[in-house]
Amino acid sequence: MKRSAATILQEFGPFDGVEAVHGVSFDGRHVWFASGDRLNALDPASGVIMRSVQVPAHAGTAFDGTHLFQIAEDRIQKIDPATGRILATIPAPGQGGDSGLAWAEGSLWVGQYRERKIHQLDPETGAILRTIASDRFVTGVTWVDGALWHATWQDDESELRRIDAGTGKVLEKIEMPAGTGISGLEADGAGRFFCGGGGSGRLRAVRRPG
Repeated sequence: MKRSAATILQEFGPFDGVEAVHGVSFDGRHVWFASGDRLNALDPASGVIMRSVQVPAHAGTAFDGTHLFQIAEDRIQKIDPATGRILATIPAPGQGGDSGLAWAEGSLWVGQYRERKIHQLDPETGAILRTIASDRFVTGVTWVDGALWHATWQDDESELRRIDAGTGKVLEKIEMPAGTGISGLEADGAGRFFCGGGGSGRLRAVRRPG
């Protein structure tokens, strides 16, 4: 297994009116992050929030190329990012204990925090298609270049983990500095992970190896 220390490339925030950063996603231009009662579109070049959408936003966030998906307590809502309109709702598998959210291969991938699981969901029905077990709390999920990564935050230690999507075996670990938690995770496909910083109210860009 490969192991390395995280290289933090950039830090964003804290932001006015944002007490905590929950889910994180990327639409190719903006980093979207959930902050409780709204979704915020951050320009990573300037570090400025360009606009916000008023929707419940309590945990993971995902983008399928057109729509945003957002965990709101015990459900996942499909959102039009242009208008903020909620288009559809499916149940969240953890019934409120869900954490990360990602879109890949036509499915939603949902972290279940304390249960230490990642579920692949049918985005239309919410049906669980398969489940991958972890040995640590799951606080963020992302796919990039065909690889599944998840974030952990437990006992004041956080890391990014590349895992085998079939077996859950940990293939690589990137360890965050002490006291630096990860509450949401997304890769931009260009060498960066965007990591939510929980109650710090910050977002961090971390170098992706390779």
